[in-house]
Amino acid sequence: MATEEEIIAGCKQEKAAFQEKLFQLYSRRMMAVCVRYTKSRFEAEDIFQEAFLKVFKNINGYHGGSFEGWMRQIFINTAINHYHKNKKYQEQLDYSTVEEVVPNDEDIISTLSGQELMGIINQLPEGYRLVFNLYIVEGFNHREIADMLQIAEGTSKSQLAKAKSYLKKMLQKHSISENAD
Repeated sequence: MATEEEIIAGCKQEKAAFQEKLFQLYSRRMMAVCVRYTKSRFEAEDIFQEAFLKVFKNINGYHGGSFEGWMRQIFINTAINHYHKNKKYQEQLDYSTVEEVVPNDEDIISTLSGQELMGIINQLPEGYRLVFNLYIVEGFNHREIADMLQIAEGTSKSQLAKAKSYLKKMLQKHSISENAD
C-alpha cells in the first residue's frame, strides 16, 4: 500500500495508477462534500467530476500541509462556482417570512439518523443551505463566506439565522409526524 506522499508524487507525474489510488482514497469523503452543496445527486456528481479534474490538473500546486484540506477547498470552491453559474436559473423566492420557532424540550436531533438529518438540511433554500454548510460544517467565518458567495457579511449572518430558524421548524414538523405514527 502506497503512502499518501507516494500517491501524491505519482499523481504529480500523471501516473494513472496513482491517480486511481488517490480517487479511491478520497472519493467518498469528497462526494459527501459535493452532496452537502447541491439539491440532487446529479448536480453533486457533476461537481465531483469537475473538482477531481481540478485536483489532478493543479496537484503540482500542492506544497505540503493537509492534503485532504487542500482537496476539500477545491471541492468547496467548485461547488460555490457551480452555485454562481446556476444562480441566474434558480427560482428567486422570498424566505424572509420563515417564522421563528421555539424548539420543544425534546432532543429532536438525537432521534434522527444522519441520512434523515441530511435530508432535512437539503430541504433548506439554496442560499440558506450554502451558508449553513460553510459556517456550521466547514467552519468558515461570515467574512470568508461573504467573499466566497459575493454577498454582504450581514447577509451571511442573516442567512445563517434564517437557516437555523427554518431547520427548527422542519425538525419540529418531523417530530410531530413521528409522534403521530
